[in-house]
Amino acid sequence: MKLISIIRGKCPQCEKSNIFESRGNLLLFKIPQMHANCERCHYKFEKEPGFFFGAMFVSYAIAAAQFIPFFLISYFLLGASPLFSFLGVIVIAILSSTMNFRLSRIIWIYLFSKTKKEV
Repeated sequence: MKLISIIRGKCPQCEKSNIFESRGNLLLFKIPQMHANCERCHYKFEKEPGFFFGAMFVSYAIAAAQFIPFFLISYFLLGASPLFSFLGVIVIAILSSTMNFRLSRIIWIYLFSKTKKEV
């Protein structure tokens, strides 16, 4: 199933090999590193230079889906101050940055991948 492969970060072609070779480390300021090609089926992840530019928009949508509910719940339901709610959004942004980076690129790869059945 494609959704499970996206969540697990597997190749869109064979769904066996990992897209990322490392998860990155927020505390050491290291971003996740991608494989250039699938280790199993040799599917090329980056189709052209600048291919992942669009993944920034996916990352923005993921971040908005995290920030807006947090702010609304903390401010309106829990009665927190706007400053506390805003600082909570900043903390969420920092803590989820590497996860959002990985997930947005994986989603972007899946949006533009063609499996063997489709070709």
